Amino acid sequence: MAHDERVENAEQIHPSDFSWSFWPVVPIYPYGKRRTIRKEVVKDTVWTFDQLQGIFYVVVPVRMTVVKLQSGGLLVYAPVAPTRECIRLVMELVEQHGNVKYIILPTISGIEHKVFVGPFARYFANAQVFVAPNQWSFPLNLPLSWLGLPSKRTLLLPEDSSQTPFAEEFDYAILGPIELGPGRFEEVAFFHRRSHTLLVTDSVVSVPEEPPAIVQLDPYPLLFHAKDNASDIVEDNQANRRKGWQRISLFALYFQPSVLKIPTWSEVFGNALKAPERSKKAYFGLFPFKWNLDWKRSFDALRGNGRLFVAPILQTLILNRAPRETIEWADKVTSWDFQWIIPCHFDSPIQAQPHQFRQAFSFLEKQPAISAGLFNSSSYPLPQEDFKLLRVIDKGLNKFGIVPPAKEKV
Repeated sequence: MAHDERVENAEQIHPSDFSWSFWPVVPIYPYGKRRTIRKEVVKDTVWTFDQLQGIFYVVVPVRMTVVKLQSGGLLVYAPVAPTRECIRLVMELVEQHGNVKYIILPTISGIEHKVFVGPFARYFANAQVFVAPNQWSFPLNLPLSWLGLPSKRTLLLPEDSSQTPFAEEFDYAILGPIELGPGRFEEVAFFHRRSHTLLVTDSVVSVPEEPPAIVQLDPYPLLFHAKDNASDIVEDNQANRRKGWQRISLFALYFQPSVLKIPTWSEVFGNALKAPERSKKAYFGLFPFKWNLDWKRSFDALRGNGRLFVAPILQTLILNRAPRETIEWADKVTSWDFQWIIPCHFDSPIQAQPHQFRQAFSFLEKQPAISAGLFNSSSYPLPQEDFKLLRVIDKGLNKFGIVPPAKEKV
């Protein structure tokens, strides 16, 4: 695996090169300013393009993957914001390997992926756009063309992956649709045979110990979350960047892990008045978090030994609505001989074998296949105390009939 990263020199680019004017459609950080890092992960074959997204400085990578086709040209999985910087980095690959032939939208619910497909496709007028079937939108279910996708060259991915023009190089498996009351969940995992690489959207992740490169281009969010209280002035060093990243990971995956306490608003406002930095950037000194001294134990459990896992929100609110269908999908994916996994968030590429992918879904089974000798220390369930807020949310959604109840494990 190659790991060369392409970050353009700040002196060579203009701020407009990473501006994203459609940010009000999904108004999350970093709003209209999106940097891009390109990484070659399989030499002359697979590249990732990382950008950033988050809320309240809880920032994580959002990722597009580009694969070179043997027949010439490129396939793009899960486009990111097509800023000038991003498109320039793509065009460098086009010049070497041929034009973008196929653009894949592998989800029906991930608006942070869906919003970029139409604008990205406009830069590549001859590319066919393939989208996961059963697309929907809220509050109105609109035609795909109304959502910005090019009507004359947008096609649904057929159930049978052999019916696509890229079938000689890719297999794929569709998970869903899983009915969730007001919406649906669906994800399409792609397997590139030649590079033994599995592409997934949200289904599995792995959290790195150190903050990813894209998060470190502007370390302010890392340092913000490295604070222990509103009055802290945090030095910019790698230890504090790491501390901030690990706390951000806990926020992003649990919302409120057990090692985090939320102080009263009177405390929050009182502390804000004493904060040394009360700028808009610093949220006027507001810092509504109080971490336990042993907060890192939750991250260590999450990280495990390079643990591959299903994000807690998917475990608690989504995939447990269709455990049998999810296990069947995971079994199909496990039948492929991949050696690397590239998710759209957190760490990438992840070196993993098919049985490790399958282990990540053991939370849906009454009797995980321990006897098969496939489990290791990173396979045990995540700490259940950290799921407390998610379970409260789940209970509330069920109580008011907003989502269907979870089904029994298989």
